[in-house]
Amino acid sequence: MIITSAEFVISAVKPSQYPPGLLPEIAFAGRSNVGKSSLINTLVNRKRLVKTSSTPGRTQLINFFEVNGQFSFVDLPGYGYAKVPLPIKKTWGPMIETYLSGRETLAGVVLILDIRRVPRQEEFDFIAWLKRFGIERILVLTKTDKLSTTRQRNQRGAIAAALGVDADRLILFSAQTRKGREQVWEAVADVVRRKMEG
Repeated sequence: MIITSAEFVISAVKPSQYPPGLLPEIAFAGRSNVGKSSLINTLVNRKRLVKTSSTPGRTQLINFFEVNGQFSFVDLPGYGYAKVPLPIKKTWGPMIETYLSGRETLAGVVLILDIRRVPRQEEFDFIAWLKRFGIERILVLTKTDKLSTTRQRNQRGAIAAALGVDADRLILFSAQTRKGREQVWEAVADVVRRKMEG
């Protein structure tokens, strides 16, 4: 995918703040500190389009980005064990659920998992929720550069077994080496095309 433009549009917490639904949207979801921002930045060839942080839980809003004037990337708050105030954490679930269940331009969700970790209940719940609403999902394993090729293969197999999917459905990705970038783009393009045709 050749990137000609990638721009931040707006941050939102509720539907009235969302941008007009004119373009198909791909949302990015995952546990705090899983490498979500780095994945988006790598996809659009920008170093700091999405702010990255070593502190989990920095993304506390739904952030919209327009790419090539053709579709939007939507960065959702990370879930899990972020050290954020409980009142803020409690708003995340309903905020994300409202977006995912009601956004008509949503084409699919990129669910990001750290290849070094086995999925936990939050991942199972999130996938079940996406299935229930018929939302297409792209599964990406990040931080693959942290493991040897053999360990990558073993972890991919273990995660696939836990999720009940074929291992080849899990895209191996590294922001450091850019491994898997084109595969993610191909999957995104397929999901967007199906949305446009549907």
